[in-house]
Amino acid sequence: MARVTSRPAPRSPDPAPAGSRQRLAGIAGTLSDRAVPEVDRLIYERIRLGILSALAVTQRLRFAELRRLLETTDGNLSVHARKLEEAGYVSCTKSFDGRVPRTEFQLTAKGRRALERYLDHMEALIRATRQK
Repeated sequence: MARVTSRPAPRSPDPAPAGSRQRLAGIAGTLSDRAVPEVDRLIYERIRLGILSALAVTQRLRFAELRRLLETTDGNLSVHARKLEEAGYVSCTKSFDGRVPRTEFQLTAKGRRALERYLDHMEALIRATRQK
């Protein structure tokens, strides 16, 4: 059997004009691994961003509500929610409704600030890419 190897395509020259590169360079965290600390990598993941966004517009959400809203599994939601809780971005309250466990999440002040910084960063990227 013949062995097939793939090689990366040759890089083409940067088609972006110098002015657009300068605009992007002025935005903290844009498209550069060097600047990643400016972007909160904890929020960058889709499920975690979804959790924070949902909690930003609703005072509290139950685990089952978040799971349905984000169309994810119990395990996936649990892992992502725990990371946000460990960072202090969400608070988790566990109780029982009769014999049924009830887990509710709420956005903390720290989580709201982190989400606002993330959204500000994304808005700056959008503005920079739409400028002509």
